[in-house]
Amino acid sequence: MAYVKINKEKCKGCGYCVNVCPDKAFVISSQLNSKGYNVIEYTSKECRGCKLCVTVCPDCAIEIFDGKK
Repeated sequence: MAYVKINKEKCKGCGYCVNVCPDKAFVISSQLNSKGYNVIEYTSKECRGCKLCVTVCPDCAIEIFDGKK
């Protein structure tokens, strides 16, 4: 299992990670960052660590670590 870290200030809510995640681990939340973007939220405890979300994120707002925090 992997640990997911989201930098909500970098996130622009594009949704690429939402669409690419095979585990459906992300949603676009109603929470806004300081720039006024709806940020993504990690909703799953079952991230397999494939890092597709990291690859597609144009703002480098997602980090994946092996194991727990």
